[in-house]
Amino acid sequence: MESKITTENHSVGLSQEPKEGNRNTPFACGQPPEKIDSYSWRFRNSVQLGILLLTLGIGVQFFIYVLQATSVGAIEVSRPPGVEGFLPIGALLGWKLFLTTGVWDDVHPAAMVILGFAGLISLLLRKSFCGWFCPVGTLSEWLWKLGRKLFGKNYQVPKWLDFPLRSMKYLVLGFFIWSILSMGRSAILYFLHSPYYKISDVKMLFFFTRMSTTSAIVLFVLLISSFIVRNSWCRYLCPYGALMGLFSLISPTRILRNPKICTQCKSCTEVCPYHLPVNRKKNIRSPECNGCMDCVSVCPVKNTLELKTKGFNRQVWSPLKLGMVIVGLFIGLVYAAEITGHWKSSVSEYDFRVRLQEIDSSKYSHPGGRVQTHPPSPHLP
Repeated sequence: MESKITTENHSVGLSQEPKEGNRNTPFACGQPPEKIDSYSWRFRNSVQLGILLLTLGIGVQFFIYVLQATSVGAIEVSRPPGVEGFLPIGALLGWKLFLTTGVWDDVHPAAMVILGFAGLISLLLRKSFCGWFCPVGTLSEWLWKLGRKLFGKNYQVPKWLDFPLRSMKYLVLGFFIWSILSMGRSAILYFLHSPYYKISDVKMLFFFTRMSTTSAIVLFVLLISSFIVRNSWCRYLCPYGALMGLFSLISPTRILRNPKICTQCKSCTEVCPYHLPVNRKKNIRSPECNGCMDCVSVCPVKNTLELKTKGFNRQVWSPLKLGMVIVGLFIGLVYAAEITGHWKSSVSEYDFRVRLQEIDSSKYSHPGGRVQTHPPSPHLP
């Protein structure tokens, strides 16, 4: 009876180990394995949802803080440092200052912590900040999935056009990097301690609450494109993601494929948000890979696709393990920054209120290329 059941199991294509001589033949066990739903809700999506809700909560809290700061009454909520995550240019300037002088930016220190966290996990675990943590990336992903559900498919940009479009985000990043590298210590200090930067988080808030017609049109175009093309913003325009992609190029972690047992069902390639040819590569080194592990989750043959870290051959990442490490590392870094005084801004509540009353004056316009006219900060050695 046991022998009969085994034979029947082979005939209906249950996942049995194929014979050694037939391992390179697709569907050597009989019928191809049943495909797994490519767009079902997974643990990664729960992590994304949690971070998105946290981001929205921070935004609402900051909005209330600014609202109360403009009134004459007491401020009953605290300013959330997490809002500084939307100040990446200042964070890059802060990191250059720290790496060249050892001085930590005390105006928006949380911006440096968040950028440092993003760079660290991208360096260690692919571009996982984009695939697991970034709230903008989450919205972009959910929009194209909604578009696929509404229209039945997403539009894939032709290869001859896709490459030059993908280059745009690196050109934008290159401009910012060139600008930052060309700034000396005095210029960086002038910017980081300028009236504009001290209230730049409010400037970012006003971008949404006082949106111009031009900005609204641009956001509308980006929104529509996100419905049609997978991760259009992340794939073509996001300089933050481009920087994380460069970090991921030297990451010891990558997707590995075992061609001996791969059935060439192409589920991995179909589900990849960046259209990477996973089914044709032994390992994925592309800076576009965001470590989402969706290709691993949909693979119908166990151990065909794995996310591994070089030097730790026995360490195979599961979505649960990867998500817990990313979230745990973020919580640990924020806690360490807070207890060491590298998280909260030095801008006092009184100073914030005074500056908020003057925010529309020319004093708070972007300093641009203006030359420093005062001595360096006393914080410098």
